Amino acid sequence: MKIYDKWDDSHRLWSLPPSSWKMTQTWNDLLFTHYPIKLEVLRELVPEVLPLDSYNGVGWIGIVAFRMSGVRLRGLPPIPGTEAFPQVNVRTYINLEGKPGVYFVSLDAANRLAASVARNFFHLPYHYADVTINHTQSCFEFNSKRRSNPQAAWVGNYKPMSEPFYAPKGTFDEWMAERYCFYTLDNKGVPLRCDVLHSPWLLQNAEAEISYNTLLTTQGIQVETGDPVFHFSKGVEVRAWPLTQVKI
Repeated sequence: MKIYDKWDDSHRLWSLPPSSWKMTQTWNDLLFTHYPIKLEVLRELVPEVLPLDSYNGVGWIGIVAFRMSGVRLRGLPPIPGTEAFPQVNVRTYINLEGKPGVYFVSLDAANRLAASVARNFFHLPYHYADVTINHTQSCFEFNSKRRSNPQAAWVGNYKPMSEPFYAPKGTFDEWMAERYCFYTLDNKGVPLRCDVLHSPWLLQNAEAEISYNTLLTTQGIQVETGDPVFHFSKGVEVRAWPLTQVKI
């Protein structure tokens, strides 16, 4: 299997911004859970100015549970209490100017300060939540409950079930994973893009038991099936660039 230089950017579809990266972090022990969803339902969740992306004409909504670590600004030590925490994201997919990215419907994190900073400075819909992740001999156990709305919760366990692989070109695995930016809007409704860099995702097929999931229904999201697609990844080290306006 090919070994990638973690800071090589040749696999990205477009060049990195000319400015320097500003933040680094590591995403660990991720479960990607994906449900098909009607594009008209997605359109109600995503601002009209952001073009929806689909795979073979089908929309998808993802729930991604993982653990963040090594969170710090460039040239500075980690801020005590904010450098590591678990979180769970609800996301879908955007393709603006030929640059496929992620749009976050919600992000629930077990760090009040980090959630507040990201909400105010990165225009992301973060929520402070009680989130735990535990690694047992057999699986990862994950539990999240939003502080402001305890009905918004996700509880389950998961584990990898295959050898690691890089997603083949043109597959759903590549489509959902190989995205090197996220999109949001500023306070005036102007689209913003945050570019990120990490090595290609090393994925594994996964098995999961979700015992409680109201993260979608509490946000008015109706999916097409209760049988999701699961992927696992041990994770990637990430560099992030400042938000930039997208001229459309």
